[in-house]
Amino acid sequence: MKRRNLYIGIITLLIGAAVPSGCSEKFLEQESSFLGTADATFNKPQDVISLVNAIYDTYQNSDLLKKCIWYRANFSTHDAFNWGGDVFWNNYEIPATFGGLITFWNQSYIGISRANAAFVVIDKTLEKGVIDEALANRLKGEAYFLRGMTYYYLASSFGGVPLELSAVTDGLTPRSSRDSVFQQVILDMQAAEGLLLSKTALSEADLGRATKGAAYAYEGAAQMWLKNYDAALAAFNSTELTTNYHLMSNFADVHEYSKQNNDESLFEVQFALKAGDPQDWGGSWNPPGGEIAWIDSFGWPQELTGQGYDYCNPALWSSYQEGDQRKLLTIVGPGDPLVSPGILAAYGGLKGYNQVIQGFKNGNPVYTGDDGKILNTVGTLTRPWYGDDKGRTGYVYSKKWRDPNLTGGNSNAEGKSNLFGDQNQILMRYAEVILSRAECKVRLGDVTGAQADLKLVRDRAWGGTAPAIMKDSANWDGTPGAEITDPLQQVLSEYRHELSGEYSLFYLLCRAGTDEAINFIRAANGTKPNSFEPITNPAPGPTHDGQKHGLYNTELTAEKTLLPIPQGAIALNPNLTQNPGY
Repeated sequence: MKRRNLYIGIITLLIGAAVPSGCSEKFLEQESSFLGTADATFNKPQDVISLVNAIYDTYQNSDLLKKCIWYRANFSTHDAFNWGGDVFWNNYEIPATFGGLITFWNQSYIGISRANAAFVVIDKTLEKGVIDEALANRLKGEAYFLRGMTYYYLASSFGGVPLELSAVTDGLTPRSSRDSVFQQVILDMQAAEGLLLSKTALSEADLGRATKGAAYAYEGAAQMWLKNYDAALAAFNSTELTTNYHLMSNFADVHEYSKQNNDESLFEVQFALKAGDPQDWGGSWNPPGGEIAWIDSFGWPQELTGQGYDYCNPALWSSYQEGDQRKLLTIVGPGDPLVSPGILAAYGGLKGYNQVIQGFKNGNPVYTGDDGKILNTVGTLTRPWYGDDKGRTGYVYSKKWRDPNLTGGNSNAEGKSNLFGDQNQILMRYAEVILSRAECKVRLGDVTGAQADLKLVRDRAWGGTAPAIMKDSANWDGTPGAEITDPLQQVLSEYRHELSGEYSLFYLLCRAGTDEAINFIRAANGTKPNSFEPITNPAPGPTHDGQKHGLYNTELTAEKTLLPIPQGAIALNPNLTQNPGY
């Protein structure tokens, strides 16, 4: 039976009417929903702005960001693992029926369809005089950027996907090649570059909207997938990037709650806590809307939240070179303090959280330091925090532990249990651009230029001058790390140590090449073929106890560098083909 206007055509104009406020994080707040037409509904400039705001709202979705893009970027590197219902990520056995995949697919095509609808409405309202040319250009630029960015993550994750470029479709479009999708990303970003505003031209209320610089960054990233390194380098060297964006001088500031939309951030998904909105399961965390999220606190230790759904590989902790200030701002383990300035100011570290205070008061050794005082480290050297079932490694991402308004799973002294927060999620920042630029230079034979770019990032990581010799402090098995002399491996190492725990690492490794990704992850984490069960930690240290604590070493294969096409999508569109190996 032929499907008429299936899926994308149905929801093209079913959107929220959003009203920008004076706060930079709140231009996406949703106030009403409607089913509209270009002639009947879009009669004021704000109506058209609302239509484009609804495209941004696609990303205000915890499942999309965390269970889809973040899981892929981090679990697939084996620098982090899952505890709970999604443990199949730990050995690359993601089923095509996994709910996160259909969320990824559906949310992406909802956003794409909203962008496609916006082009039609913008043209009609410009023709009618509802909006002027300047506003029309900016809104079109935002729609091109958001559509292109969405196709970027789809192609990076699934390979070739259907290219839907019009407002109405029968829902039966087959997959285009991966290269074709990235070529479309480039076209969308180039269109956006000519239409968007520069970051410096945005009003304070519009911070968080797409900019010319963000478009150049994603164009360069897509060019690299196609191995067009000259074109990528040209995009990364655009003055829109080199003039308007800068590395934060202190790495600690990059992800601080108080430093959102900073000079290094190219594009971050905006979240905002509305007055009086609870930050527990009764809050506005669920789409539509989704102005707050569970993305950050669900990666805290189980001892503090009752969840602890993601945790880290001790091999990542061991790999940071001595003196690298990014280490404790990225990953913490037994005996390590929290060093986020915001957390220290609010709580004095771990000891200020009510769960720790009450646990210590009641004599619980879990919350007592090895010195007998209240615990102020993430577990102790003699009592690592493995979770109640001992199923985690004892290491967690501190990069996602920066919001001082979150309290964990139990009530604080005021009776609040704040699991859900409004910390923005950075999808692209300038440090990634610099490192990608370094890779381009390596590919083009400019090793000196590449090392100059690496030095920019590494010097910041050391708070001054980084060591001339680059090496991991220790390998996955505890043996001393050797000097890294190969220029490409230097870049890949910096991707890992700068961007682990964010939204891009696995994608960047795969972009460098399938074999490069497999070999790098093998060398970093000691992965082995057909090893699907947890192993004991082979490296000396506080978690080297001969017991299994959620550490996996499954080897990545070429087929698993792609996710399966969701079974639900194939059921609706029989022209979709599944990726090999699923």
